Amino acid sequence: MTDPIAILRDPATIRQRSHAILALGEAGLLAHFTVDLARLPECSAYVAGVMRDNYPDLKIPYHARWRHFAAGGRDRWGALAQALRVDAAEMARIRFDLCVISVLLDAGAGAAWRYVEPGTGDVVARSEGLAVASLHAFAAGLFSSDPANPLRCDAAKLAAITADDLAVAFQVTADNPLAGLDGRARLLRSLGEALARRADLFNTPGRIGKLADWLMAQAQGGAVPAAAILASVLDGLGSIWPDRLMLDGQSLGDVWRHSAIVTGDATTGLIPFHKLSQWLSYSLVEVLEDAGLRVSELDALTGLPEYRNGGLFLDLGVIALRDPAQAGRVHQVWDELVVEWRALTVALLDGLAHPVRALLGRTAEDLPLACILEGGSWAAGRKIAAVRRPGGPPPLTVVSDGTVF
Repeated sequence: MTDPIAILRDPATIRQRSHAILALGEAGLLAHFTVDLARLPECSAYVAGVMRDNYPDLKIPYHARWRHFAAGGRDRWGALAQALRVDAAEMARIRFDLCVISVLLDAGAGAAWRYVEPGTGDVVARSEGLAVASLHAFAAGLFSSDPANPLRCDAAKLAAITADDLAVAFQVTADNPLAGLDGRARLLRSLGEALARRADLFNTPGRIGKLADWLMAQAQGGAVPAAAILASVLDGLGSIWPDRLMLDGQSLGDVWRHSAIVTGDATTGLIPFHKLSQWLSYSLVEVLEDAGLRVSELDALTGLPEYRNGGLFLDLGVIALRDPAQAGRVHQVWDELVVEWRALTVALLDGLAHPVRALLGRTAEDLPLACILEGGSWAAGRKIAAVRRPGGPPPLTVVSDGTVF
């Protein structure tokens, strides 16, 4: 592979470069973190314990957006789906519409934001709150230009979304602020433009759900590789990300610089993560499998470098800040300290997988990384954060524009 954009979109590159950062950490050569792999067994046992507590039968679903729609034990998506009278293909399109829009509206809510659910009065926050709010907005037709077909996300309506529209849907006020609101609105407008631009993936007029049809058409022998799902997401939605690093005239999205990465080609100094795109891909895998498609090589995708997984390793001492004062400072997503933290997180999630499976008596086929993320690492990161800090915020404060964390 020689195309630099293709290299940076390949999950193998994410994994390889993240492990290169971990190797430097093991050698004591990182600028911002030290690594103590002797603490990994304790971390693995903690995660395995959380998995047993959360899923005693060890029947663990993927780390997907669908879990958040059931916050507080209410099967909101199931209730909505049960009322639909559509065929399997349209059901998959509707689920793609909902899932993509909801994932893109996530990326961190901030500690102060809350959503009071209409009808139930449930108060939900963080990722679950964003999921519930986006589900209600979707059901109300906020993202559809066709009043007769509210359960869809199409180019025309998305291109006209404003921050005020989202503020109403997410109950944002001066006393209930949502981090990155303007960034989320810009992202949705860019999404609308991308749908209109890529008729090959999203049909005409552009609709997110048409990507389900495109992926099913790519299947060979009833199967599609997980990496192909990610590739379609990065290809079709790559233009929506805010302009950050550019290469060959293209915005790279969730790709950042670290001085320790030296490759001798146009991608030198760069580490890709594609956190939201990978989480979205895990979420779409579930839809495609429910529609009868087999998704192969799921573990080709990586663990997710976000603050719950990263916080787990920091809070349990697998990694430590060289300068403890950095925990009290505010960081940008492009700061090398944050890039280092995220790369260590990806590599350490790989290191966590084998011992967790051994502790639970499961194989990689029984317990793919997507299930370890859901049953264990993400939940364990949240649990240990609540023990260590009132309210459970992450151990590091990173400014979010609503498109990364």
